[in-house]
Amino acid sequence: MKHRKEPPGDKNIIGTRIVALRKAKRMKQKEFLARLQTFGLDISPTSLSRLEGQYRLVQDYEVVAIAKALDVSVGELLGEI
Repeated sequence: MKHRKEPPGDKNIIGTRIVALRKAKRMKQKEFLARLQTFGLDISPTSLSRLEGQYRLVQDYEVVAIAKALDVSVGELLGEI
């Protein structure tokens, strides 16, 4: 697994949460991409990597699909308690 050499970007607030939740569920990016497809979100591995690194904006419909794929609420994904 390659580690990021650059600090996180500032394009979204959920990138680091996605990584943490995905890793807590022991899910690799490839598996996560497959789960996203089952919820109607087809994004490339590069796009997911940029999203997780906070270098890409996230659309509202993507937030919903990501939350479903991670089996969490949208509020939890956004950092609400």
